Amino acid sequence: MSTHTATVRWQRGEADFAKGHYSRRHEWRFDGGTVVAASPSPHVVPAPWSDPAGVDPEEAFVAAISSCHMLWFLSIAAERGVIVDRYEDEAVGTMGRIAPQRQAITEVVLRPRITFAEGHAPSAQALEALHEAAHERCFIANSVKSAIRVETRS
Repeated sequence: MSTHTATVRWQRGEADFAKGHYSRRHEWRFDGGTVVAASPSPHVVPAPWSDPAGVDPEEAFVAAISSCHMLWFLSIAAERGVIVDRYEDEAVGTMGRIAPQRQAITEVVLRPRITFAEGHAPSAQALEALHEAAHERCFIANSVKSAIRVETRS
């Protein structure tokens, strides 16, 4: 078993907290030293109380699913002798209402565009099998209730 940590840090400053006039900008610190500027989505909390340049939790959720899937895909492809030159995914998460005043990311669509080394491109059926195996092994996909689909792009 392993543990994974992140430190989320926010500070009020001089803002009028009681009236809700405070910045929601904060930072995520990871054990490797990376610091990421974070903020709620401007779709949820409008400026100036959010920072559109910051990564919001919903974007991070989608990126974590996409990244996990990609890492497993690359690992399985390497095991099977399928040489990948490039992998790019424009993943999309959709927010939906699940109950009155409750929302969730109800679906994540992975849309990977993969370039294979010359002579190493798998058949469409083998490519689908690679994605299925990656999805089954992805820790993040195994941890969420949202539907996650893969729509391979060429």
